[in-house]
Amino acid sequence: MFSRSDFSVWSILKKCIGLELSKITMPIVFNEPLSFLQRITEYMEHIYLINKACSHADPLERMQAVAAFAVSAVASQWERTGKPFNPLLGETYELTREDLGFRFISEQVSHHPPISAFYSEGLNKDFIFHGSIYPKLKFWGKSIEAEPRGTITLELLKHNEAYTWTNPTCCVHNVIIGKLWLEQYGTVEIVNHSTGDKCVLNFKPCGLFGKELHRVEGYIQDKNRKKLCVIYGKWTECLWCTDPTTYETYKKNEKRGGEQKKLKPSEDVIKSENDEADDMPEVQDTVQFIPGSKLLWRINCRPPNSSQMYNFTSFAVSLNELEKGMEAILAPTDCRLRPDIRNMENGNMDVASKEKERLEEKQRAARKERAKDEVEWHTRWFHQGTNPYTGTSDWLYSGGYFDRNFSDCPDIY
Repeated sequence: MFSRSDFSVWSILKKCIGLELSKITMPIVFNEPLSFLQRITEYMEHIYLINKACSHADPLERMQAVAAFAVSAVASQWERTGKPFNPLLGETYELTREDLGFRFISEQVSHHPPISAFYSEGLNKDFIFHGSIYPKLKFWGKSIEAEPRGTITLELLKHNEAYTWTNPTCCVHNVIIGKLWLEQYGTVEIVNHSTGDKCVLNFKPCGLFGKELHRVEGYIQDKNRKKLCVIYGKWTECLWCTDPTTYETYKKNEKRGGEQKKLKPSEDVIKSENDEADDMPEVQDTVQFIPGSKLLWRINCRPPNSSQMYNFTSFAVSLNELEKGMEAILAPTDCRLRPDIRNMENGNMDVASKEKERLEEKQRAARKERAKDEVEWHTRWFHQGTNPYTGTSDWLYSGGYFDRNFSDCPDIY
């Protein structure tokens, strides 16, 4: 990472109070060396939770695993205060992980407003995960708020089930002065469109004394609104579930000042199939454990040098890797081939900054040319349609990307 202390963010942002930030050009020093399309791919870091959902026979256990996956999808944003690069129109990103059993493709389908569409499928044909995200950014004087509009859909094919939800709002504080910190807040509703079950998760705002910081609380209910279980934890640490009666009893005791047990992580509780290597620092829990609770998810430990590397997770660190022979098979629009991000990753900040300006100017010139010739932009891998479960507008995968016919891809770099 490069130090941002020599740069005044205020000189740029003072003109933007209350405005949409997607049209403002920010200096490269406030970025992290990943495109927003790669940031979306980080949803797949905890894919073992989708596999778990596929393996459960009980619909309640499937919903618990899906809820944990929805929370884990935003966990990689913890302490990630760098801004990902805005994708260029037509930019794409693909990732195939045979070891984890999935492949993923995303495309920037609109520039104003910025919309990113993605599609992922299990290599064993057990799930499809897709959506489109339109992050609406606003500057409020001391903080930048990102409201991630757009629907996320997970289909478990073996169970003939579809789940939909929208991510919580993300906010970066102290953008002018002080230590940057991040919180997520808002209500996330996960709907199982086959059974009518619903999971309501409340990402709590920090509050006056920070007591609620990072906390998530919610419940799963059936189609008759009967509460089946309560979910609690922190999106930066772990998620637990327990039955509603136990939870209510515990909360009553807590109000009376009864003795509370702090979670003591024991080997049998915290071991999960995605635990990181032994030499990584231990994650310390600050979530109060309710006896009898079941662990749904625990955050992966980050590499020891993560704080010097934009607070990336091990998964994020690998996303821009251009392995030998990869260039020959990638689409020419793939993020890994984008010169400004590549130069920033290699530490060439001046070159990266010039390349970013060149690419943005090239995009503007292409847009003017299309307007002059009255030619409309055509997306390559996604088309605008209707989400089959929510009935709302969505970008749907047209198919064909992995046939690797890239002859008509635009020249964007």
